[in-house]
Amino acid sequence: MVDVEREGSVARIFLNRPEKANALNSLALEELRHALRELGSDRSLRTLILGGRGRTFCGGADREELGKLTAETAAAFVTRIHEVCQAIRELPVPVVARLHGAVIGAGLEIAAACDLRVAAEGTRFAMPEVRLGIPSVVEAALLPRLMGSGRAAWLVLTGEAIDARRALEWGLIEEIGDEQVLLEHLLAADGEALRMQKQLLQLWEEAPLATSVTASIERFARLHK
Repeated sequence: MVDVEREGSVARIFLNRPEKANALNSLALEELRHALRELGSDRSLRTLILGGRGRTFCGGADREELGKLTAETAAAFVTRIHEVCQAIRELPVPVVARLHGAVIGAGLEIAAACDLRVAAEGTRFAMPEVRLGIPSVVEAALLPRLMGSGRAAWLVLTGEAIDARRALEWGLIEEIGDEQVLLEHLLAADGEALRMQKQLLQLWEEAPLATSVTASIERFARLHK
């Protein structure tokens, strides 16, 4: 359900359930989490590209499994989605989401957990959970940080899709096209500085300004030892 490819210091992970629009079931989520954690220990890794096989990046959580969830199993299922997103954020190198076709629900949460997002022209983005009788949860909480609270609210409250052009205007993605130019920029950077910069970016999201500045000074000094 997940393919891993390696070319030098660049790894690529592909969701590989094209017959199911790469929908995420428990097995696919576990395979993806395992692949991410395996790569996390590789000091030679510089960048990870996350994509999907077939006509779409990810159609969201597997509807067959969603339909079987109970009060006893629901929390465990969404926790698996969170663990994948957390593994992406904990990976010490930049993760680029390579998006195409449809990016829906849990697939959009995984894309939001990546550091940068590049989408093909015509890609559609949606958070349709409210239409299925459930709220958007776990890493949907990253959407207001990326897009602003009003635009994130529009996505999760209406369930309507937006196209790649609007996603770019709203700040949900950084580029329309392919990832090649972005990848060249990332590989041109110093590897250790890049890892440290990812740590700082995440700290800046969550910590008070004074804490962020103090940590930035400490890391800057560390590079000069």
